[in-house]
Order: sequence, then C-alpha cells, then structure tokens
Amino acid sequence: MTGPVRLSFGRTRSVCPDCLKTIPAERIAVGDTVYLDKTCPEHGRVVTPVWRGLRSYDIWSRSRRTSSAPISVATDIAEGCPRDCGLCADHRQQSCCVLIEVTSRCDLVCPVCFASAGRQGVDMPIGEIAAALDELRAGSGQVHIQLSGGEPTVRDDLPEIVALVRAKGFDFIQLNTNGIRIGREPDYLAALAAAGLDCVFLQFDGVSDAVYRRLRGRDLFAAKRLAIDSARAAGVGVVLVPTLVPGINTGEIGAIVDFAKGEMPTVRAVHFQPVSYFGRNPGVPGDGERITLPEVMEALVEHAGGSIRLEDFHPGSAENPFCSFSGRFSVDPSGRLCADPESASGDCCSPAAETEGTGSCCDTAAWRSPEVARAQRYVAGQWKRAPLDERPAAGLEAFDAFLERQGRRLSLSAMAFQDAWTLDLDRLRQCYIHVARSDGRVIPFCAFNLTDRTGRSLYREPST
Repeated sequence: MTGPVRLSFGRTRSVCPDCLKTIPAERIAVGDTVYLDKTCPEHGRVVTPVWRGLRSYDIWSRSRRTSSAPISVATDIAEGCPRDCGLCADHRQQSCCVLIEVTSRCDLVCPVCFASAGRQGVDMPIGEIAAALDELRAGSGQVHIQLSGGEPTVRDDLPEIVALVRAKGFDFIQLNTNGIRIGREPDYLAALAAAGLDCVFLQFDGVSDAVYRRLRGRDLFAAKRLAIDSARAAGVGVVLVPTLVPGINTGEIGAIVDFAKGEMPTVRAVHFQPVSYFGRNPGVPGDGERITLPEVMEALVEHAGGSIRLEDFHPGSAENPFCSFSGRFSVDPSGRLCADPESASGDCCSPAAETEGTGSCCDTAAWRSPEVARAQRYVAGQWKRAPLDERPAAGLEAFDAFLERQGRRLSLSAMAFQDAWTLDLDRLRQCYIHVARSDGRVIPFCAFNLTDRTGRSLYREPST
C-alpha cells in the first residue's frame, strides 16, 4: 500500500529551532497541507505545517512577486541571512512600516507575548528616538511609524513622542496598544490624537473574557470596549488585532468580525495574526497548535454565509505572497459583507505619485518602491477615520455620500509572522515590516523577534 503523494514546491533555507544555525529546507505538500521540512546535522529533522489548502497555495504562488533594493544599506554581508540584518544588500524589499519600541515595560504580563515584556523594563530615551527617526528618514524615506513596546502607553510623554514623529516628517503614525490606559483615560488618547496619532492598533483577541484570561492573564473585554469608546470620541481609527491560538480563540473569528461591524466606522479593520512561537509563548508547538492563513480565510468565508469568496482575498503587493492576505469589504444595512467594488483601484498610488515623489508615501524619488508605496496608501486610506472636517468641491451631498461609503467599509486581513520552526529565508528577505534600532539599523520583524526553544534571540535584548 502506498503512502500519500509527496510534492515539492522548491528549496529554501531556514534555521534550526534548537541552535538557530542556518540550514537547508524544502517546501513539501502531503495531502492538502504544505510543510517546511528541514534537518539540522546536530539536532535532527523538523517538519512544520505552514499552509493548509493547496487551492489557495496555487493561487498565491501565481501572484506577482516584486522586490526592491533597500534605499540604503547599513550592514555588510558576512554570515548571511538572517544574521546580517540592518538592512544588508541581500534584502529584497524596502521598509514600509517601521516599529519603534519606545519601552520594554508593560502593564500586563501576558502568557503570550512576542516581546516577553513585563512590569520591569526600560524606556527608550527621547533623544535616541529622535536619532532613530533621523536615521530612518535619511535611510528609508517616508515610512509608516508604529509606536510599540512593551506597552507604549505606560509612558506619560507619549504625546510628545507622537509630535516628534510628526515633526520629523512622517505622515502616518500607529499606536500598538492593549488599550487599557486609553480606555481608562480618554484625555490621554485625545492628547495623542492632537499630537498627530492616526490609528490605534488594538490588541483584541476575542469577545469573551475566557479568551483574555487564557491569553492575557485577566478579564479585559470591558477594557477593550472602553478603548474603542475613547477612540470614537477622539476621532481616531481602530484596527482590531487578534492573536489567533488554536483551541483558545479560533472559534471566535466570526464573532470578532461581527463585533467590528457593530463598531464601525471607528473600527476600520480586523487584522488577524496567527500565533507565532517566539518570545514568551506556551512552549514547543505541535501541528495542532498552528493555524495557517488559508484556514483563517476559510473561517471568514464560512461565517459570511456565501456573501464573500476566497477570491475576494489577495496576497500583499510588496511582501512575499505567503506572508499575508487582505480583502476590503462593504457592509450593507443588514450587516452582510460584500466585496468592495472600489478596492481594486481606490487604494493605490497614482502612477505620477509613484514616480515623481511629490506626495506623502511616495516621496523618495527614483528609489521608492511602487509596491511599498501602494501598500502604504492602502493602509492609510483604510485604517484612518474618515476625514470629517474636509469638504469636497462637489458639495455637501457628495460629501455625505462619501462618508456613507467610508463608514461602511471594513478591511479583513492577516499576517503570518515566522518563528524558528516556520522561518523561510525567501520570505524573510522580502519582509517590509521592520524594527528600528537606536544605532540606525532596521531589522525585519521576524528576524528581530526570532527565538530558539529556550528563548535565546539573535537581535532582541532581554527585558530588564
């Protein structure tokens, strides 16, 4: 009797989860699942599911793949990927969104945390933040800034930091937060908005406190509602960001979407993140402890009851296609999701803006990647609140119609961050989400957070 057919989808390189040494790897399919198969000479073979669904894998593999050289190179190639990040000349995409970890402190100690943050830690001095922003502007051009941590809102001077980012010329600022302080202190969020904050990237793992007790260590659903209320009052858009962990909250994917629809237009998007096993996490994962991107899409399609299809979701235009999916939808008065007919043409930079460098996200002249600019325009166009204080030339009636369209749009997306078991260096080289260091380097997010079985990291310094 023969076993299941084994298909190969190409060779790559990865790392060993035990020692983080770079080793050969192969993408293989057995049945309907694609695995990353690799063997360390010292620690043996590891086979990990990375994509469950050959139909979508075929569609994603045929998508357009783009690459662009970094605008500037900060490190030499010595040991090779993933150890020469900074960026090095071998990286294949420019920065799009750059995280600045303004603190390693947090007011929670979550059982699941990529940063392993806790009560103790240090704040990044504001002078170092200014220097990092100057290096970013010179070396990466116009990027989206995400203020992260730890928990950024433990800093009383965060409005000053937001104002500093604006003063340095960056035109889109997100706050990555658990929402506790902004819900408890609406005036604090109002100050952030006045300083120039565009969007709250709100940790939002489910609609029941049972989920938060498992993933965050305490009941938090009421705190999430208060955070959204504060954002509504401040006029700041919210993106709900669920970390999906099988057996804990994957059964609430549809309920999260329904909650988001009920909080529109303040809630602009839901951005799912399948759990990655780096930092502080439940331990060495088994196959059943992973959820892959097509499984998230299938759950969304099933919950919509036939109003949306797999074909309404698309891979990213700048990052490796197997890193993410996104879809922009409208919500009719009955709450039914429908593919947004304007999404295909309404979220891209115009050809002139992409090449002439005359506007916001497209300002670094001939060196700017059109695909990165397109991704930035999509995010800025969907994740910000509708511009209530702007009136189009066509008059009030046209403006009301514009607000109605904007207020009924919801983006559904996901990004699969890589850990030591799933790391594919072809994907990593095309990463455009980076973490800024005070020394001027920018490190791809998955490399920066990469840890071995024991928590040892290549780049992240332990919280103190």
